Amino acid sequence: MPSALRTCTLTACLIATAALLPPLLILPASGTDDSEDQSLQNAFTNASREFHVPRSVLMGVSYMQSRWDTHPGAPSIAGGYGPMHLVDNTLARTPDRSPAPGPPEPDGGKADPLTGTAFAAGGHAVRPADLERAARLLKVPAKELRTDAVANVRGGAALLAATQRHLGKPLSTDPEDWWQAVERFPGTRDITSARTYANDVFGLIRRGAHRTTAEGQKVDLPATPGVSPHPGPQAPKRPKEVECPADLACDWLAAPYEEIDEDGDYGNHDLADRPRDQRIEYIVIHDTESTLPNMFKTVQDPTEASWHYSVRSSDGHITQHVRTKDEAWHSGNQFVNARSIGVEHEGFLAHPGTWYTEQMYRSSARLVRYLAKKYDVPMDRQHIFGHDNVPSPTGDSIPDMHEDPGPFWDWRHYFDLLGAPLKATAGPDSPMVMILPDYATHKPRYTGCEGEGKRCLPHGSSAVRLYTRPDEKAPLIQDPGRRPDGDPSTEDVSDLGSRVSTGQTFAVADRRGEWTAIWYQGNKAWFKNPVVHPTAVGASGRMVTPKEGLDEIPVFGRALPEEEAYPDGMEEEDETPLPYTLRAGQRYVTQSELGGSYVERSTISASPQPVVVGQERYYEIQFGHRLAYVRADDVDVLDTHADGTTDAAGSEAVPDGQ
Repeated sequence: MPSALRTCTLTACLIATAALLPPLLILPASGTDDSEDQSLQNAFTNASREFHVPRSVLMGVSYMQSRWDTHPGAPSIAGGYGPMHLVDNTLARTPDRSPAPGPPEPDGGKADPLTGTAFAAGGHAVRPADLERAARLLKVPAKELRTDAVANVRGGAALLAATQRHLGKPLSTDPEDWWQAVERFPGTRDITSARTYANDVFGLIRRGAHRTTAEGQKVDLPATPGVSPHPGPQAPKRPKEVECPADLACDWLAAPYEEIDEDGDYGNHDLADRPRDQRIEYIVIHDTESTLPNMFKTVQDPTEASWHYSVRSSDGHITQHVRTKDEAWHSGNQFVNARSIGVEHEGFLAHPGTWYTEQMYRSSARLVRYLAKKYDVPMDRQHIFGHDNVPSPTGDSIPDMHEDPGPFWDWRHYFDLLGAPLKATAGPDSPMVMILPDYATHKPRYTGCEGEGKRCLPHGSSAVRLYTRPDEKAPLIQDPGRRPDGDPSTEDVSDLGSRVSTGQTFAVADRRGEWTAIWYQGNKAWFKNPVVHPTAVGASGRMVTPKEGLDEIPVFGRALPEEEAYPDGMEEEDETPLPYTLRAGQRYVTQSELGGSYVERSTISASPQPVVVGQERYYEIQFGHRLAYVRADDVDVLDTHADGTTDAAGSEAVPDGQ
C-alpha cells in the first residue's frame, strides 16, 4: 500500500471498498489431504478424450488460468471458478472489470462485441471462459462447475472445442492448431495481451510443468519440446509517456504534480532526472488494500500518495502514473523513494487467492524484469522487495510502516517468472541461509483475515515464523521498534515483527537438531528447518560484522551524506539511528554497497532539485524482516563461499569459525 511523505490516508477508499469484497478465497484442501490424489490429473486426461482437445493445451490453459488450483465454490475477483477459471459474468461486473483508462487497442479488425477483445481482421470470437455457456454445453447446472473441479475441467474443454469449431478449425491432435482458440479463452481485452497469453501457454507446453496444488494434488504436464514458438506480439500503440515492454498492454493515467494550498504544500510526487542524477536501485512491490477504481482515485489526488505503475488483478493490465525518471511517494521512506520504482497491485493481503492471480503475477514480473534490465537493478531480495521490507527512516515511524504485500505473496513463483529463481547456492551447513519454504505445503497459522483474533483458513505462505528458543511453544521474537510498549508479537496476518520471508538471506547464529537460529535485529531468532521439508537452504555471499574493538554499531533506516557534503545554506538532515543494535560477533548479509545521498524537496519546482552526494559509504543489510544500513567504516566484510568457508573479503578462505 502506498505511503506518502505527507499526511494522507486511504480510509475513505477502504470504507467504500469493504462492501465490494468477494468471498474469501483462502481455503483448506478440498476433500483430501492425500498429496498423491490423481483426480485432477485424471480429469484433464478424460476431458481431453471426451472433447478431442489435446491434453497439453487443456492443461496449459488451466495452469495459466489458475496454476491448477481449484478453490472449490469461491470465485476470484474476476468472478472465475475452478482450475479453468470459468467466469460467472454476473459476478464479473465488479469495479475490477472496469475498463482501463485507454481505449481497446486497434488491430485492423473488430472487437468481440461480447468481451471487448480485439482480434485480427477476419477472425471470429466467441464469449470465452463463460461458466454459464460451459454449463449449457455440458447440460449440467452452473453450480456444478463452481464446486466440482472435474466438471470445471470438462467445461473448459467444451469451451475450447466450441471455439475451435467456431473458428472453422478441426479438433486436431496437434497443439499448434489450437493457437487461436487459446488466444480467445481468457477474454483478454486487447490483441497484445491475447497473443502474450497464448505465447505463455505454448511456452509452458514446450517446457512442461509439475506442481502440487493448493489442494494438495500433484499435477504433471510433460514437456512437448517440438511445439514451435509463434512470433511475439508487435509493440502496441500506446501513449508516449508509457514505459513498458512490448508484450504488455499498458496505459497512462497521470499522477498530478501541483500545489495544493497557499502554504506551498504540493503533491503527489517529485521531479527528478533519474538515473542521471541518482541511480535507480530498487523496485518495491506493493498491494494497495483497495480496488482498482479507488487506486485510480488515490493516485490522481495531489493530497494522496503516488506510485509508478498499477497492475490490475483480473488480467494483469498495466497503468503507468509517474515517469520512472521521477520520484513517486510510495514507500514511506524518502531515501528509498529517491532510488526506487513503486509497483502497486490491486488486492488485499488477507485475500490472496481472490486477488493475486496468475495473470497479475505474470504481467508484474514482465514489467519488473524489463525495468530491472533497463536500470541494471540486481534481481535479488535486497533490491526487489515488498513494501513490508522497506526500512523505516526513523525510529518513531517504525509502527506506521506498511505490511503489504504480506505473507501470502508467492515470492518464489515471482522470482521464477522474473527468470531469477531463488535456490541454494551453498550446502546445508553453510554459515548463511536463504529462507525458501515450499509455498504450497508451508501453511503456518495466521489470524486476522476475517476479523481480529479469528484464525485464517490454511493457505500457502512465503513467510517463516521466528521464536526466542528452538521450540514452537516458546515466545515469538519481539520487534522493539514496532512494539515500543513491549506488547508481544502475534500470529496476526499483518504482524510481521517475528517473520522472515522467502528469498531473504541471513547469517546463521546457531543450529540445534531441526532448528536453525539466525541473527535478527540484534538477537538470535530460531525457526524450524527440518531436513525433509526445509524452510531454508544454504547460501553464499557477503556478510558484515562490527570491526574488531567495537562492541556495537548503529543501524540506520537510510544512508545520508556526511555533514560536509551539504552545500552552504542547506540544513543537514538529521541522521538518527534506529532503536536496534548490531553487536560484536553478529553477522548480517549484504548484497549492496552504496553512497549516502539526500534531496531537499519541500516546495514545488519547475526542475529537479539537486542531489546531495556524500563520500561516506554504507552497506545495505538484511537486518530483520526489513532492510537497514550500516556505515562501511564500522564493519568488516566477510565472504562466504559455496563450500561453506568464510574469509575476510579479498583474503584466503578458511573454514568458518576458525
